[in-house]
Amino acid sequence: MLSKEDNERLTRVGPGTPMGELLRRYWQPVAVAEELPPGGAPLPVRLLGEDLVLFRDEQGNAGLLGIHCSHRGADLSYGRIEDGGLRCLYHGWLYDRAGRCLEQPGEPEGSTLRQAQGRPFHERIRHPAYPCREMGGIILAYLGPGEPPLLPAYPFLTADDDHRYNSKILHECNFLQANEGNFDPVHTSFLHRVTDGARPTTMAYIAGDIAPALDVEVTDYGLRIYSVRKTGAGQAYVRLTNFVLPNLSAFAAGGPDGYTCNWHVPIDDTHHWKYVIQFQGRDAIDRQAVSSERNVVTSDFRLDRVKANRYLQDREEMKDATFAGLGRAFQAQDLCATEGEGLIQDRTQEHLGRTDVAIVAARNVLLAAIEAVQAGKDPPHVLRAPASPEVPSLIVRADLLDAGADWRHYWERVPVGSA
Repeated sequence: MLSKEDNERLTRVGPGTPMGELLRRYWQPVAVAEELPPGGAPLPVRLLGEDLVLFRDEQGNAGLLGIHCSHRGADLSYGRIEDGGLRCLYHGWLYDRAGRCLEQPGEPEGSTLRQAQGRPFHERIRHPAYPCREMGGIILAYLGPGEPPLLPAYPFLTADDDHRYNSKILHECNFLQANEGNFDPVHTSFLHRVTDGARPTTMAYIAGDIAPALDVEVTDYGLRIYSVRKTGAGQAYVRLTNFVLPNLSAFAAGGPDGYTCNWHVPIDDTHHWKYVIQFQGRDAIDRQAVSSERNVVTSDFRLDRVKANRYLQDREEMKDATFAGLGRAFQAQDLCATEGEGLIQDRTQEHLGRTDVAIVAARNVLLAAIEAVQAGKDPPHVLRAPASPEVPSLIVRADLLDAGADWRHYWERVPVGSA
């Protein structure tokens, strides 16, 4: 269990909080690109406890500004896209993507009341603004101090569009508890179990050995988690899952060289977006198949199965089809479990076992990263030039090996799909 103080340190995300300052040292998703089409309306967003507006200027470049006009606080998400920026409807103040005030059309030209140190009034305005990058169909922003770091060249961000499927889902709980579920290998043997046999062979391996051998190792990006399950045929089913600082996970899914990234991005302390990115390396992704395997997501990125309707749990289904009675798609199953822990899980009340080794390790990595930020240092996995943005140590695998194989190092010499 955690102390109350450490639980607070790991879950509060607003400006000036320990976790909030850590998260701000990395690029964070702010929207999927389809939410902000060229020529579309500005998009009000809330990210890390800050109210912001995302927009595209006339050249199609994304900008992220504080949502309240620096003049008298009007909501800029209703503004006009014109003349090189976003114009407030209230008095016409115009801001560019860098937060510079380009125009104050209602101010008298040359007004001495609005001059200081030889500069016009509009030049003294610096509206809150954060740099944006668009990559892999995701718009990302850097909310931290100083020069932004390099954006890691994750394969799921650099691949062509036909090798990737992006979506996101609203979660009414703190980001950490949902992310921790991603590197908890044991829960898949229960929460995600299908009992009528209508599951791929890999899920039969997971259901067949409910107490896998687990191990973790600290990496340059976070953690590599091993889970090893006996198959009963003199073999072992080995999965390499990853916790990537500060708030995403990658795990095998979708083919021999495919995987899923779940990126848990705080809206505030008690709500977050889970960006779900399905990546396929060698072959083009089957978008229709991927979509059909998921829960229904509404136009505002909510699941059709939510807490208000008890996730449409079917007690009859629990008898002979699925363990949880929550349908066959993982998303609602995970949502039920993590939202059920409360808006912010009280980790002073938990009782961790050996199966929680990755959870404990990840919390320790996060606490150490927070301490680095508080000491004025870059935390791990903040990449700066002249370093490469590539992350070759990020390995996501699921393989069937001989029972006596060296599962801790086999991936260093066995190509994907050949084990």
